[in-house]
Amino acid sequence: MKKLFTMIFLSFCSAVLMAQKHNVSKQYVPPGDPLVEQKLMQWQDLKFGLFMHWGTYSQWGVVESWSICPEDEGWTQRRGPYSATYNGYKAAYENLQTTFNPVKFNPEKWVKAAKDAGMKYVIFTTKHHDGFCMFDTKETDYKITSTKTPFSSNPRSNVTKEIFNAFRKDNFMIGAYFSKPDWHTENYWWPYFPPKDRNVNYDPKKYPERWQKFKDFTYNQIGELMTDYGKVDILWLDGGWVRPKSSVDTSVDWQRGIRFDQDIDMPKIAAMGRQKQPGLIVVDRTVSGQYENYTTPEQEVPEVPLDHPWESCITMGNSWSYVPGDHYKSVQKIVQLLVKIVSRGGNLLMNIGPGPDGDWDPVAYERLQGISAWMKINGEGIYGSKSVAPYSTGNIFYTKAKNDKAIYAFMLSDQDKVVLPTTVSVKVSKPKKVTLLGSNQRLKWKQQNDEVVISVPQGLQNNSGLNAAACFKMEY
Repeated sequence: MKKLFTMIFLSFCSAVLMAQKHNVSKQYVPPGDPLVEQKLMQWQDLKFGLFMHWGTYSQWGVVESWSICPEDEGWTQRRGPYSATYNGYKAAYENLQTTFNPVKFNPEKWVKAAKDAGMKYVIFTTKHHDGFCMFDTKETDYKITSTKTPFSSNPRSNVTKEIFNAFRKDNFMIGAYFSKPDWHTENYWWPYFPPKDRNVNYDPKKYPERWQKFKDFTYNQIGELMTDYGKVDILWLDGGWVRPKSSVDTSVDWQRGIRFDQDIDMPKIAAMGRQKQPGLIVVDRTVSGQYENYTTPEQEVPEVPLDHPWESCITMGNSWSYVPGDHYKSVQKIVQLLVKIVSRGGNLLMNIGPGPDGDWDPVAYERLQGISAWMKINGEGIYGSKSVAPYSTGNIFYTKAKNDKAIYAFMLSDQDKVVLPTTVSVKVSKPKKVTLLGSNQRLKWKQQNDEVVISVPQGLQNNSGLNAAACFKMEY
């Protein structure tokens, strides 16, 4: 029965991911600020980042925040003993603050695993839609450092600061995820009205003073993150329905439910952020314009390169937040996702959800170790690369060195172990030299029409020692 429940729950989680998927905005506006443009170029070279969704919801192993949202959708369904009434469930959910005590929290352990796997930047959820703050805000007591929260007595209770400091010491670029909607504060979901959906539950134009209080609250919290947490490189804003009505992209069908103009004054927020953090990349997700400095296709890989900076955010498991017994993608799957994304000119932001004890599932560490082994051999074709036509042919994906002196052809394997064919054909111009990364053997090749046909020695075909994908390097 327990196994059956787990299978049903994981299937539910998979449906949740599909239902929550955010579309990509169509109109890109370059930032215009030279410092931001410079940092964007640095960020694009990093290619592989770590995302972490973490909050009190990890104790129940439920989808982050959404179960308190009164929408009749698959990802907002209430589960468990408190689900009979909405108000009872929300009260029990918010009471999770009083039992949250992740005593195994050790960000240095995460840094080591992420760095070994080749990750170069981190985005951490300082606050999700439920409003629970994983940092020491002065704006609310609904936070991890509150005396209501058992972990507040721990010297490392301000987990956002601890995470940022730990990753920064190893030269990671630092990103703060921040939810624009806040379903806890009375100035977004006003208790006078019941919440109807994900939106503010009153008309801001009818109650401008209350909306101004929410704007001030949001501005002040982001100001804290930009002031008290060291160097921050990316402000990653979620909740694209919180936007001026005039900026609604009608091509994004999931936003059809936006009910009110929810202008939080992004020009003021961005200006403040960049005054405190010069060159700050702002990612106002799905809100096309000058504050969406890169776009964030979710749980998908674009079929073709995009004409602007972008990042696919994809879960290592089936869920964004911790779920007991979650199904984690294989090393082969993750490596091949990375190759496909980089061949299209994007970055991969891979999410791992810490559990209620403050650590990752052991399987996550195993996956990162496998990725580490692959990256140590093939990373030169990933980092600092750019896309190059024809981008892919069959199971071969291409990248180009930044200095244009090499093209890398990644041959994806249909199994964990790479078995190389007798010949491999790649669509590139005549090179000076061809090698297989991870091997010292000389490779013979010949030009045949618009392809280079590489001969693979018999000893390499079944004994390359490679996994997931092989990479041929063409030097020019």
